[in-house]
Amino acid sequence: MPDTPDNVVLVHWHDLGRHLPSYGAEGVVSPHTRRLAADSIVLTDAHATAPLCSPARGSILTGRYPHHNGLVGLAHHGWEYHDDVETLPAVLAAQGWHTALFGMQHESSDPGRLGYAEYDVSNSFCDHVVALAEDFLGRIGDRPFLLNAGFFETHRPYPEDRYTHPDPATVPVPDHLPDTPQVRADLAGFHGAIAKADAALGRLLDALDRHGLSGNTWVVFHTDHGAAFPRAKSTLYAAGTGIAFMIRPPRGRGIAPRRLDGLFSGVDLVPTLLELLGVEVPAAVQGVSHAGQVLGTETADARTEVFTEKTYHDSYDPIRAVRTKRFSYLENYAARPELVLPLDIAGSPSGAAVAGRYAGPRPAVELYDLVADPGETVNVAGRPEYAAVQAELAELLHQWRRDTGDHLPSDTEGSAVAEKNTAAYLARLEEGVA
Repeated sequence: MPDTPDNVVLVHWHDLGRHLPSYGAEGVVSPHTRRLAADSIVLTDAHATAPLCSPARGSILTGRYPHHNGLVGLAHHGWEYHDDVETLPAVLAAQGWHTALFGMQHESSDPGRLGYAEYDVSNSFCDHVVALAEDFLGRIGDRPFLLNAGFFETHRPYPEDRYTHPDPATVPVPDHLPDTPQVRADLAGFHGAIAKADAALGRLLDALDRHGLSGNTWVVFHTDHGAAFPRAKSTLYAAGTGIAFMIRPPRGRGIAPRRLDGLFSGVDLVPTLLELLGVEVPAAVQGVSHAGQVLGTETADARTEVFTEKTYHDSYDPIRAVRTKRFSYLENYAARPELVLPLDIAGSPSGAAVAGRYAGPRPAVELYDLVADPGETVNVAGRPEYAAVQAELAELLHQWRRDTGDHLPSDTEGSAVAEKNTAAYLARLEEGVA
């Protein structure tokens, strides 16, 4: 470990995907993510391990896949880490870092088991979180630290009394959504939430400068999974698993900001960050380090494929996928409609706009040629000209499942578990205790 360990600030936003200017999103007002990107290594092809909150976040903070760390569904539906799981804050705390969490976490019903020396999760709205972070940065002194700042934004809902909505007529509509007034108004609320979170990010970055900490602090900005719109969040298409990931090195290190186009998985943050900090990576970690790519000492990509999974959301919906730079291959293990919307999207204006549009049966296998079809809308599985590719990717996926001990319950068993957990959550919500 270096004599003077670096600090780490993690900033994460909810349900955003890559809907930012630095990733090509149009009409988004986000000057501070632009500012951060200009100083950072921007990972352009990063993917969550899962397209929903708890499993995605669990992988980012443990370096282990959801089915391996136990967090295969939402924490507020009763899912938790296995007892043997070691989190990033726990690893760094054992090496002398002071660890703190303010705001959003979605890994456990008990934040005390996550490895932080101090935490305040009473309010996850960005203004409150940044106020806590500013206080922390002013009192931490010379101790090396890990600060995790979690914003509730940009999760639904997007009320106008909290977020200033732009004119819906000015908001571009993504290709996977219908262009209707209701969808435009929904997207305008989303853009308003982004602008709110962006302003808070700017204050946090300013606080690091003000306290003289930018010179020895790694700033990692990331989202958890895709945006809460149909055919994004809760799917294993790129709109569901694609995430923003920016790593700003300590100032004065001579590490040039740039864009890295290689594949990156959520399980890769822990080994990457620990190597950058000079800390041994725990043996249970399943991700690969991209530290050489971040530092500019390695030019080859660290990985050639990423694996993604979905097991439980509001229902049991078992899917596994492997993605390369050229192809995306999915296996669906239970008979389901083409698209299953989680509760927050189903109840939204955008969810209503696509009601019935994806009601047909879902194929057992999906294969997409990402060069010819980047939106993943034309399933080429079963076509003779893709037979060799399909067989190769199927074997890659099956080997990964074998190697990582991925075992799924039957449809009957899994559906019963999901129904029980979701019903219990809704009952607590009704009672006002969720």
